Amino acid sequence: MVDMHGSLPIVYLARHGETEWSINGQHTGLTDLPLTPAGERDAQALGERLRKLGFADVFTSPLQRARRTCELAGLMDRAQVDPDLVEWNYGDYEGLRTSEIHLERPGWNIFRDGCPGGESPQDVHARADRVIGRFRAKKGNVIVFSSGHFLRVFAGSWLGLDSRAGNLWLLGTASLSALGYEHNPDEPVIRFWNDATHLAR
Repeated sequence: MVDMHGSLPIVYLARHGETEWSINGQHTGLTDLPLTPAGERDAQALGERLRKLGFADVFTSPLQRARRTCELAGLMDRAQVDPDLVEWNYGDYEGLRTSEIHLERPGWNIFRDGCPGGESPQDVHARADRVIGRFRAKKGNVIVFSSGHFLRVFAGSWLGLDSRAGNLWLLGTASLSALGYEHNPDEPVIRFWNDATHLAR
């Protein structure tokens, strides 16, 4: 995947494999759940795809679901653990489904409203901006292993949008996405999003 205008770096985003709570739609922030057996198989399939790509740097969230996905993808030996890549802290909403939250707070949207006792959208956006600032100083391709809501905010931040943009795109487990530039670093783009063609489903 060479940039059509030269060798501008690409940031690949890998969401962790399936967990029991991701199956059930429960908000999984800092609860450190393992992958399911299917999640482990998907992480290995993701690794097969990643072998065709080259990375100057590998980064992962400290949560085990991201680290294990990185490990099964064959990249943990090179990975740097970055606490800024951790999933959204859902606070009082940890473990709840959106439908349960809507019973007490109709119309709630995480990308706009955040979580009581946890992080605000601005908090998560600030973390994403810190990571992006570090990545934009790098010359080569980078891959990040993290979680769904954080990566959705990250993509919006990459494009210069606020956290509410995360509501515009879905992100499946063990999917691969890529961010980059069109002509120069002043023109950030999404190269592809939520690609799961490597998964046997």
